[in-house]
Amino acid sequence: MIDLIVFKVGDNRYALKIENIQRIIQSINLTDIPNAHPLIDGMMSYENGVIKILNFRKLIGLDSYEGELKEFFIKMKEAHEDWIEALKLSVSTGSKFTKTTNPHICELGKWIDNFTSYDDNVSVVLSNLADYHKQLHVAGAEACEVRKSDQNKAQEIVDVKVNDIYNHTMAALDTFANELDAVANSLQKLIIYENDGQKFAVKVDVIEDIAHIKESMIMQNENNHNINQFLELEGVLDLEGVLINIIKEVSVPN
Repeated sequence: MIDLIVFKVGDNRYALKIENIQRIIQSINLTDIPNAHPLIDGMMSYENGVIKILNFRKLIGLDSYEGELKEFFIKMKEAHEDWIEALKLSVSTGSKFTKTTNPHICELGKWIDNFTSYDDNVSVVLSNLADYHKQLHVAGAEACEVRKSDQNKAQEIVDVKVNDIYNHTMAALDTFANELDAVANSLQKLIIYENDGQKFAVKVDVIEDIAHIKESMIMQNENNHNINQFLELEGVLDLEGVLINIIKEVSVPN
């Protein structure tokens, strides 16, 4: 039997043998290394010394996490522009409003509910965003309810109250988007890894699970055995319908 730490990067899942892992910590601001290898994000203090940080996204050729977050925030702004336009149309024409008025069901609300920050500044910005976002959906629900009996009053709620909250929500979202580095650090994790006596950290998106499996469960996948000179895969594990790439060895560039 072997124990694995399962983590997610982008849409893919990977696993490292727990025997090579010392700790898992929150990502932090790093110190730059002049002329560092492109796969290295920087260095950090660890156990009275310094270690390099290997960016797993760069290792497998994915776009940066910060870039992915930026695209997400743009998508959320566009989604809420559509939301408020649909609300205005519903109130003015009496047509059914088909979008959600539950702040915990919309995609941004789900993301906010699952986000935890260890950065005080990010936590303050997140709190403001969550508050305005909730108010927006509550005000939208109020306008829809009032529209059933008083179209003029509902129109006034949209034109004044909803519009004002909407502008504050979008401003809060912009502020949050301007903190991309801090937001990314709040979400990503560092796996302190040791290979042949050399310690370094592997930056990943999400730690998902600890798997206790039989080694025979790992299926060989010769077509994807070596990703590059710094990452070698052992095979693939099908864990309850989820495919996980099992890492044989990861090394850090000099």
